[in-house]
Amino acid sequence: MKPEIHPKYGPAVIRCACGNVIETRSTRESISTDVCSACHPFFTGTQKLIDIAGRIDKFKKRFEGKVVSNKKIKKSKQIISFEPTVQTAPEAPQPKIPGGGSKASGKKKPAAHSAPKK
Repeated sequence: MKPEIHPKYGPAVIRCACGNVIETRSTRESISTDVCSACHPFFTGTQKLIDIAGRIDKFKKRFEGKVVSNKKIKKSKQIISFEPTVQTAPEAPQPKIPGGGSKASGKKKPAAHSAPKK
């Protein structure tokens, strides 16, 4: 290991919000935390229930009187048959006969993209 490149590793104190003090070793001298093994519900086995604005009461009130049945609902078995269907292609449109129809349609209109005459 190269000298002078690693941080100093020495004694440290961890202070919890509950007042618990733990002595250990770290690169920092003091560490503060909100929860430790002395006050965390997982380690203590106690659970703190915080009922903000009566959430549990609101839930019970909303679903009061509604009965949940444990009976299974039988699904009806429907027989679905897949029969092949033959689709025919739509008929092609009949071509228009040039010059046919009314007399007014026989006039030729100049093309919009044609060049002007000189």
